[in-house]
Amino acid sequence: MKTDPQTERFKALDACHQQIHDQLAVLAELLESLELGTDITLCRHKAKDAEAFFSSTAQAHHAEEERNVFPGLLLSADAELVHVVQTLKQDHGWIEQNWLELSPMLRAIAQGEDWVDMDELRHHLQVFLALCHDHIVLEEAVIYPQAKAKWAQELASRAMRLSQMTQ
Repeated sequence: MKTDPQTERFKALDACHQQIHDQLAVLAELLESLELGTDITLCRHKAKDAEAFFSSTAQAHHAEEERNVFPGLLLSADAELVHVVQTLKQDHGWIEQNWLELSPMLRAIAQGEDWVDMDELRHHLQVFLALCHDHIVLEEAVIYPQAKAKWAQELASRAMRLSQMTQ
């Protein structure tokens, strides 16, 4: 039996959330290592990998949600659900804005440059970590279940129509 593309899309989105959690942990470890002054080579690698991930995969993930998850939910008659989706869209903007401040610092660390101010890095990392964690919690608690339920209803409706056509 062929797997439904929407089901695969949600599996990919869920998997990306796990990758984001993993990379957020890497960023938290990086900050701790930098503050302790331990293993600068490892810090450089962590900074490079995290910067690459959030500049590509995570941004593509947000674009995918904006394109394929949020639009159908914004059409809901449930005002609270619509508000949550609008909040998540706004979160994407805040995450991106914070990333624009943070990513050059991570690239500099990855390249061994020494101009990064630790207080500024700490601030931007803490904000970024909090934004991303809170955002994912809201998506996984409200939006993804709603979107998956909506898609399941659409599949059931489609199956019902097909069975009626073959009778």
